[in-house]
Amino acid sequence: MTTPIVHPLSANSRPELLAHLIRLSTHDRRLRFGVPVSDETIARYVEGIDFTGDTVFGLRDDDGRLVGATHFARIDEIVELGLSVDERQRGRGLAQAMFRRAMLHARNRGFRELYMHCLAENAAMMHIAHKAGMRIVVEGSDRDAHLALPPATPLSIGEEIYEGQMVLLDWALRSVRAAA
Repeated sequence: MTTPIVHPLSANSRPELLAHLIRLSTHDRRLRFGVPVSDETIARYVEGIDFTGDTVFGLRDDDGRLVGATHFARIDEIVELGLSVDERQRGRGLAQAMFRRAMLHARNRGFRELYMHCLAENAAMMHIAHKAGMRIVVEGSDRDAHLALPPATPLSIGEEIYEGQMVLLDWALRSVRAAA
C-alpha cells in the first residue's frame, strides 16, 4: 500500500465494512469492541451505524479492499472513536492516518473533545493515544483517553479540503486502472 488515503464511507459501504470487521480475529474483535463479539453482534453494530449522524472513514489496499475503518459517534460536543485495521496491514501507520483524519474532521466541525475507550492490553490504541498527547484515565482493566480539540483554523480547513481532493484523485486513478 502506498501513502494511506483515508476515504469517507457511506451507508452503501455497509457490506464491505461488515466484511472487514468479521475478518478480525476473536482477539482483535475483543480489542476493538472491548468484549468478545460474534458475527451476528458485528452485523447488528454495522446495521445500527447512523451514517447521517456519525462519521465513518476507511482505508483500502491497492486492490480496493477495505482494510481499515474508523467510526466516530457524536455525543454532544464529544466524538467517541473506534478503529480497526486488518492484521496483515498493521505496522504501516494506517491506524494513525485514520486517527489523524478523524481528529481533523471532528475539529473542523466544532467538536471540543475526542474520546477513546479501550482495554489496557490494547497497546496499539494506547500508542496512538500517547502519541496524540491524549489524557489517559485508568479504570481497572479499561483506559479512557481524552483529547481536547482546538478550534478550526483556515489551515486545518484547507488541510481537510486537500485530503478530500486526494480521495477524489485516488478514486479516479482506481477507476482508470480498473477500466484498463
